[in-house]
Amino acid sequence: MAVTYVPYKAKKLLNTYKHIDGGWFWNKYSAYPYIGCQFGCEFCYAREPKYLPYPDPDDFDRNIKVKLNAPELLRKELAKVPVDLISTGDYQPTEKEFKLSRHLLEVALEMGFPVLILERSPLLTRDLDLIAAINKRAFATVLFSTSFADSQAAKRIFEPKSPAVKLRFKAMEKIASQDILTGTAFMPILPLIADSEANLEAVVKMTRDSGGSFVLAGGLTLSGYQKDRYLNLVSKHYPELTPKYDDLYKSSYGPSGTYWLQIASKVRELCHKYGIKDRMPRRIPQGRLATNKRIAEKLFLKVYDLELAMESNYKIWAFRKAAWAVDELDRGIEEIYTAQGIEGLLAIPNIGKQLGGEIETILKGRQNEHLG
Repeated sequence: MAVTYVPYKAKKLLNTYKHIDGGWFWNKYSAYPYIGCQFGCEFCYAREPKYLPYPDPDDFDRNIKVKLNAPELLRKELAKVPVDLISTGDYQPTEKEFKLSRHLLEVALEMGFPVLILERSPLLTRDLDLIAAINKRAFATVLFSTSFADSQAAKRIFEPKSPAVKLRFKAMEKIASQDILTGTAFMPILPLIADSEANLEAVVKMTRDSGGSFVLAGGLTLSGYQKDRYLNLVSKHYPELTPKYDDLYKSSYGPSGTYWLQIASKVRELCHKYGIKDRMPRRIPQGRLATNKRIAEKLFLKVYDLELAMESNYKIWAFRKAAWAVDELDRGIEEIYTAQGIEGLLAIPNIGKQLGGEIETILKGRQNEHLG
């Protein structure tokens, strides 16, 4: 089906999040030049009408809205916010003509903003010069998204128009060759279709072999129109799985029970086996708040550990809120501890005795490192 481009001038481009996406992508901002996607992956959450300004959700991959003034907007909006990680770049076929993702990278480089790119397309290597320059000045990381280790039958069913998987990993090699942090966003892992041990291990191994240093595993979420569309495909191509999907998604947005924790734990085991991480390292900016960011990173990673260990939601949220509190302090936590000791830490919102003690241990460890 022919694709229609709908150029227009947007009123706003930059999205600013209340909290960073701690433990996952670490970004504070995002900015994208297109609405809709020509790859049209059948499982994409962005097919949901709440994300798209289309009366007909089927227009997701056939009417692509192009924000012609995206670079000008980004330059204007970044000038008003503190420097932090921005997720940007959209390398669907539209980009070959309009080159707006490249222009957004030029703005990020000009203004000294670190960048994260999450992509399915090897087209982004066209802009490797800019990505490398951003990495040299600030920081850049590139994640290649996939659900499969190769372009198997399931890939042709659920993402028939996306680039071949092998091309994504070849692009990863090019990115890694420039000493740019890169890895795989292994998401969504389709239940009962892409979650075999063979597929999980192959994706992790290919990441390592292609120069990637981490694999982020993410589950499939289903809602509304997107859920109906996806389950119709399952019913057509995998009818024997329909009852199992009905059970997995009977009462929640994501898979019920312990299913996902088992998959995520397996991916962690495989990452350890191949010597890479199952979390993306965080960019730590220089300056007086650097220690805050390092401690927040440790707390966010602890959140993921607690989730995999099936700890209580209360404990998980306690660590998450503490991580946000430390991350968003406008005063160095080392200064606070030096001046007030543990009482100073306990005065920080959402820091109780247990978490205060954990932070104190981290700070003492850092002090000992400096002394050594």
